[in-house]
Amino acid sequence: MGRLTTHVLDTMNGCPAAGMAVSLWRLAPGAAERIAELKLNDDGRADSPLLEGEALLAGCYRLVFSVAAYFKARGVALPEPPFLDEVPLDFGLADPSLHYHVPLLVSPWAYSTYRGS
Repeated sequence: MGRLTTHVLDTMNGCPAAGMAVSLWRLAPGAAERIAELKLNDDGRADSPLLEGEALLAGCYRLVFSVAAYFKARGVALPEPPFLDEVPLDFGLADPSLHYHVPLLVSPWAYSTYRGS
């Protein structure tokens, strides 16, 4: 059964990004539908898959990570406007029977992602 998961690591502090807000959007030509909103747990992960089974459809999606709000809540002094505020990651799911893991490594000034396992 396919599923979509995420994980965020705070590279500034060397820890999971516990409490970071994340939203998931399904993208279609000319439209976007928010299908989930959550806060990451103490391990920087969602408590359950963002999508799985019949809810996981082939198509284009966007994860939006509230990076500036997370770092401000940790007491990091950020400029206004912050260099990174909300980080959107657009990605495609071609085969809904697979596990898609979308991790984010982030600081207030940089981020990277990859297709995890």
